[in-house]
Amino acid sequence: MVDVLAAADYLVATGIADESRLGVGGWSNGAILTNYVIASDTRFRAATSGGGMSNMFAGFGTDSWWQDWELELGLPWETPENWLRLSYPFLHADRIETPTLFLSGMEDYNVPAIHAEQMYTALRRLGVPTQLVVYPGQSHSVSRPSFARDVLSRYLSWYGRWLQ
Repeated sequence: MVDVLAAADYLVATGIADESRLGVGGWSNGAILTNYVIASDTRFRAATSGGGMSNMFAGFGTDSWWQDWELELGLPWETPENWLRLSYPFLHADRIETPTLFLSGMEDYNVPAIHAEQMYTALRRLGVPTQLVVYPGQSHSVSRPSFARDVLSRYLSWYGRWLQ
């Protein structure tokens, strides 16, 4: 996250990027990073987050990584501080002001749609402009050509709306 913010600082300082029209986005790990960025910095005017997670507790036993998380972080009830620290974007959703488009595949067992649904619900509850799209029959990557085209179309529309 520090690198993304430093890159944004550099791009603005050198005149490459317009400070009033910054967007951020990513898929999978890039979406996790996006969620951290928008929970930590309000300068971004639009974000897209696809196939990412923000609430580590929701991943325990539901995603394909839960055993790895257990080995790395310990059990949630034994080391809750680790799980809380990594759940920063969800637990600090009240700091997010960035309009955010969340996307997920309905059959994503790598990072289940619940992660996008929770962030969408949190932002909606907080009055932050947000949208959620869950693609039926898709897993961690959206591979059906019509859905892949829809993802790109939604990116263009979302960023076009908020960064003009």
